[in-house]
Amino acid sequence: MELYPLKFTPIFKYRIWGGSKLKTALNKEYTEANIGESWEISDVSGDETRVENGFLKGKTLKEITRQFKGNFVGENVYKNFGEDFPLLIKFIDAETPLSIQVHPSNEIAKERHDSFGKNEMWYVMQADENAELIVGFDEEINKESYKTHLDNNTILDVMHHEYVSEGDTFYIPTGRVHAIGAGVLLAEIQQTSDITYRIYDYDRVDAKTGEKRELHNELAIDVIDFKVYDSYKTSYELKPNVSNKLVHSPYFKTNILSIKGEVKKDYSAIDSFVIYICVEGTLAINHKGEIYSLSQGETIMFPSSIASLVLNASDNAKFLEVYF
Repeated sequence: MELYPLKFTPIFKYRIWGGSKLKTALNKEYTEANIGESWEISDVSGDETRVENGFLKGKTLKEITRQFKGNFVGENVYKNFGEDFPLLIKFIDAETPLSIQVHPSNEIAKERHDSFGKNEMWYVMQADENAELIVGFDEEINKESYKTHLDNNTILDVMHHEYVSEGDTFYIPTGRVHAIGAGVLLAEIQQTSDITYRIYDYDRVDAKTGEKRELHNELAIDVIDFKVYDSYKTSYELKPNVSNKLVHSPYFKTNILSIKGEVKKDYSAIDSFVIYICVEGTLAINHKGEIYSLSQGETIMFPSSIASLVLNASDNAKFLEVYF
């Protein structure tokens, strides 16, 4: 059987800080309260998303990779990762702030947790007035002064706070302390990992457990990058009907496209699967005469064997193009 564009059934995650925008803004269907994350494409153990269309319906990424190997993920991806899918795609809705946190590198995550590290990026889809992200530091500190700030509950005073709006993009390498602020809805692309070191959580209590959440400061202290950078936000162009470079890292490449009218895409030179994440509007995708619709808040994956697509949008459609 021939591979085709795949849609997956998302997995919804309760979070202490979750709100309702995944339902109200992105039309996700769930009944629980405080859903903070929609895992769109995931190979995390115990949280594997399953195909919802076509003859592969019900299959996980690992099962499809086992069957189709490089034709599914790309020969080089299969050579390097085998049946382990390398990326995790999410939408995140923060009604209240996330904890201040940091992620370990590949080397440390492998040694401590037998996991990938967690390099990631954010694309802001919507932000309330005065909503902000916290990324990195605003002033030079070392381990000793960092510990003092933690003890005194003043760690927020030395971190970089940035007001954000739709389209703002941030790359979060491992070691960079960060947090999503209240009122932000974003798309997140990351390595397949669920390893997070929480270092500050506002002393809040989780209503589900009646307890404060665990902190991981002893694990975090050795992975934090204390360097202050001139800028933390990613700058980019947005030319119509072409792939504009957004974030290109050793772990994933992400472009942004703003489409109006008909555009032909040729992926024959990319030895990788390709994922579209729709962040605005509606896109019609033609693959061998079959039309796949992609609306805001939806994702679709194209196996590596798919070399060409025809895209069409009557109004502006904006989406992220992700590959390895």
